[in-house]
This record gives sequence, C-alpha cells and structure tokens, in this order.
Amino acid sequence: MTLPRALDHPGLRLTEAELLALRPPAHTARLRPASRRPGALPARISGQGIDLREIRAFADGDDPRRIDPAASARTGHLHVRSFHEDRDDSTLLIADFRRPMLWGTGTALRSVRAARHLAMLGWRAIDRGGSVGLLVAGDAAPASLAASAGQAQMRQLARLLTHSHDIALIRQTDHRPASLAPVLALALRQSSAGGRVHLATGPEALAGIEPALGQLARSRRVEIHLILDPAETQPPRPALAVTDGAASRFGRIAAFDPQPLLAHLRKLGATPHLVWPDDAG
Repeated sequence: MTLPRALDHPGLRLTEAELLALRPPAHTARLRPASRRPGALPARISGQGIDLREIRAFADGDDPRRIDPAASARTGHLHVRSFHEDRDDSTLLIADFRRPMLWGTGTALRSVRAARHLAMLGWRAIDRGGSVGLLVAGDAAPASLAASAGQAQMRQLARLLTHSHDIALIRQTDHRPASLAPVLALALRQSSAGGRVHLATGPEALAGIEPALGQLARSRRVEIHLILDPAETQPPRPALAVTDGAASRFGRIAAFDPQPLLAHLRKLGATPHLVWPDDAG
C-alpha cells in the first residue's frame, strides 16, 4: 500500500511517532494492579470482600480464570464472574476515520486530530495502570485491537491508527458513509461493563445512532469528543459562492452552535466534550 505523495505530509498523514510522542510526563506515584488482569485496579470498598458483583458476557481482555461454566453452558456464550474486590479501569477508544472526517481547514485533518486526541487519552489510561483497546470506524469493516496494558499496547494502538488512516485516505469513495451504530454495537461487545468508552468524531456523525448510543451508555461511561474545525468555530465572514454545476448562489456560513447537540447527548447518558482546533493539533 503506497500513499500518494501529495498526502504524505504532516497534518494529512498520521504517523506512529507523533502519537507515541504524546505521552505525558511520568508521574512518581503509580497504582499497582490488584490482579493479573489488565485494567484491574484495587478498590477500597469496605465490607464487600469477594462478593459477586455480576455475571456478564466475556470481553477481550477478561481473565479466562473467571469464566463461569454454568452461565456459559446455559447461554452458549462465554460469561465471566466479576467481583467487588476489583475495580475495572478499562478504556475503549473509537476513532472515526470515515470520509466526513477526512477534511480540515486548519493545520490538520479532523481525522488526524481525532487520533491525536485519542492517543492522549490512551496514554493517560496506560500510565494509571489501566488497559486500552481500540476500534477504528472506516468506510469498510471496522478494525479492532483487544484491550491490554503497557507501553507495548500503545505502540500497537499507534500502529493500527496510522495504518487504518492511510487506508482511509487511499480508499475514499463517493458512497454515503456507513452509520456509526454498528460500531457502537461492536463496542458493547468488546468493552467491559463499567469501563470507559471514548468516541472521537464530528458533530454530523451522531445522527441516527441514538438507540445504539443509549444502550452503550447504560452500562459504560461513554464520552464523546466532538472534533471541531476552524471553519465551524470561526467561519469566514464574506459571502461564499455555492454551485451545483448548473446554478449558483451566495451564502454565509454560520458558526456551529453545539448546545442543542450537547444537551441531546447528555439525555442519552453520554458525556460530551468539545475539542477545539487548538486542543488537538
């Protein structure tokens, strides 16, 4: 796979080096995992002991030793037991590399800025001893990386992000972009109950995904990071000509008003964040 030379420039093409360089300075105090399972942190919950918290579907990164034979046999799918002595610190990152994200009027495409922002969130999770997984939404089938912990996981995550972004740049089509709803349904299967899910996308991508988003937010801490472009936050003042090839007219671009969308996302149980152009490259 060879990327056209015109696209091989900073801000257009994503690189592993820039994502790995986003790791924040090391902290002196670190949390020691309570078990060998990636993402398990000690929780100070008095009086709970090893009481059963839930029996849920097996997800990537779960400890096979916690598989519940009875529930697995009854349902035909692997299930695991979760106890109160551990507090899951698992994070699933979702990068939107579909065609509507492959543009930008600033120093970088929205897709590149989304990847940088997610990488910073991933590094924070790794540095506190948690586990991180990845889903990449594109115009083809999504790519995924099972959750794990450590610096090596971030190197794999950076590699998958850059590879998937190159594919997205090369395989741009005129077809209508697929909905994010199937990716959110996949996120429900690949993330642990109580874990974090971070989705980086654009404001226009959230139409029609309310049922899938609401279901995911009922059992996960879903945070949506809206990557805003300078054209949305500070649109040009002069009137611009718009044409369909046959007729044309002039119009002015209005600044994006995020408040209705933010309120709607909160009602669905998600926590929205605005990522301004200066926040992520």
